[in-house]
Amino acid sequence: MEFTTIDYTIFVLLLVLSSAIGLFYALSGNRQRTVQEFLLANRDMSCLPVALSLLATFQSAVAILGVPAEIYRFGTEYWFLGCSYFLGLLIPAHVFIPVFYRLHITSTYEYLELRFNKTIRVLGTVTFIFQMVIYMGVVLYAPALALNAVTGFDLWSAVLTMGLVCTLYTTLGGLKAVIWTDVFQTLVMLAGQLAVIVVGAQRVGGMARVWHVAQQEGKIAGIDLDPNPLERHTFWTLAVGGVFMMLSLYGVNQAQVQRYLSARSEREAKLSCYAVFPCQQIVLCLSCLTGLVMFVYDREHPLRPTQHSSSFDQLVLFFVMDVLQDLPGLPGLFVACLFSGSLSTISSAFNSLATVTMEDLVRPHFPGLSESRATLLSKLLALGYGLLCLGMAYVSSMLGPVLQAAISIFGMVGGPLLGLFCLGMFFPCANPTGAAVGLLAGLAMAFWVGIGSLLSSVGRAGGMPSTSNSTALPTAGNLTTVLATTLLPPVLTPSPTGLQRFYSLSYMWYSAHNSTTVIVVGVLVSLLTGPTPPAALDPRTISPVVPRLLCCLPPKMWQWLCCRVGDPAQTPSHADATEKSNGMPNGLGPPGQREEEEEGQGYIRSATTPAYALQETSF
Repeated sequence: MEFTTIDYTIFVLLLVLSSAIGLFYALSGNRQRTVQEFLLANRDMSCLPVALSLLATFQSAVAILGVPAEIYRFGTEYWFLGCSYFLGLLIPAHVFIPVFYRLHITSTYEYLELRFNKTIRVLGTVTFIFQMVIYMGVVLYAPALALNAVTGFDLWSAVLTMGLVCTLYTTLGGLKAVIWTDVFQTLVMLAGQLAVIVVGAQRVGGMARVWHVAQQEGKIAGIDLDPNPLERHTFWTLAVGGVFMMLSLYGVNQAQVQRYLSARSEREAKLSCYAVFPCQQIVLCLSCLTGLVMFVYDREHPLRPTQHSSSFDQLVLFFVMDVLQDLPGLPGLFVACLFSGSLSTISSAFNSLATVTMEDLVRPHFPGLSESRATLLSKLLALGYGLLCLGMAYVSSMLGPVLQAAISIFGMVGGPLLGLFCLGMFFPCANPTGAAVGLLAGLAMAFWVGIGSLLSSVGRAGGMPSTSNSTALPTAGNLTTVLATTLLPPVLTPSPTGLQRFYSLSYMWYSAHNSTTVIVVGVLVSLLTGPTPPAALDPRTISPVVPRLLCCLPPKMWQWLCCRVGDPAQTPSHADATEKSNGMPNGLGPPGQREEEEEGQGYIRSATTPAYALQETSF
């Protein structure tokens, strides 16, 4: 099916409005003249736009295509992932946000320097940059590729259009433009999905009939309580393993933490986290309903054999184009929905990469950099990452089936980074050596299991990828996803034995497995090499929930793990925290004082680099 003029008009309107938002914030207010305004939206955002931006950041085109395809093939069991959203968002609100917000950091990895040392900060930053740079090109290229295969939409025109529009409004408008375009693009995504569900259900006799037919065909799944971690999807895999995946997304990922820090107060940041919960549930339900409607519609209006032989990510587009072909404008709306998913994800990546590069790699080496030069350099970094994204899209087009490994790498890194932050916040005994060895052990374990699973599935498929062609999106058996989505399952094979069982671990457990590896190795190495002495520990870098979590432990074990920091019988008072803080020249002020300042206006960054960080990194 070819696009009509109305379809192209709607699609172009999306791009024009997204660019206009960037231009508006480039020409209004302070015109992005300070680093704080460009990278943190001047710390003046309310909870609703922040919440919608949090939702849009990882609701990419891959999710819009992938979740309905999952439901179409295997039923609604994937919906139980929604059970993980509650803890996956409640824990960041009460554990991670207070620590990050009260330290008044810009880059998440500043925390690692305050807690450990500069080496750990650089390790975390480089790991994150590696993660995002590889993934950016895939997110840009893969949806355009699927769209090209189904609609004939020119592949490289789509790639260049998305890449350049994203680069334009991210470079000109900064984080404030990114957040408000995310809000606009979220509404477009919801509108596109609703249009498909309403029209598709109407074509097959209504939503009641869709549910009835899906139930008769066994697509409405019950609760599978099988605790086997090798099973791809069970209630425990989705509801418990999904919590760790959500924590790696909404707890410590720079793209999300940066949005929390842009809120005008800690309370607004927490409220934005709460507001994401119902939004995530709505998006998940819409994707599941799309898959069910697609299944029933396919029974009554079967696809052509050539379409059925395509990869399953393309089936969603075939379905949409068939259902909406008689309604001019709606195909264009769904394509706008698809591209909105990519735009929101890519723009967030540009901004977060510019932030960590500026704050973690540039400022420490040029402490005297003026505000105007720092702002200009931040914009140039965003522009540079935008152009790099286009280059990565071209590289992705040359990789073919290795695209599977590229997306897997993104998820492989999320778990170890989560483990590194948990090690710092929950284990006062952890020292820099333990953190470094733990992170490297977690990354090694992640790549061992992830790449082993990829090679194992390729071997079982007779030396060929499990997808039908080299341009298909990756299989879920090889995907440690940060998008809360799956695309295709591995080919059904006999039960694995030996090392194959290890490689058959469900991808939903990857984050839990890898983060646990970092924590266990980090604690053991720290205890063997000498725990962090209490005098060298900044109490604000330890999560305030630690005394409550470990209060049931015997006193000796408490002292062993916590280096005699705090008392399991009581939460440290502001006076105690202040007394400890006064003994440490960190330049950020006592916790009690900061809490009084937080409401309504955010914080003002100190003009000087914290002396504590310099003391820690002097060697």
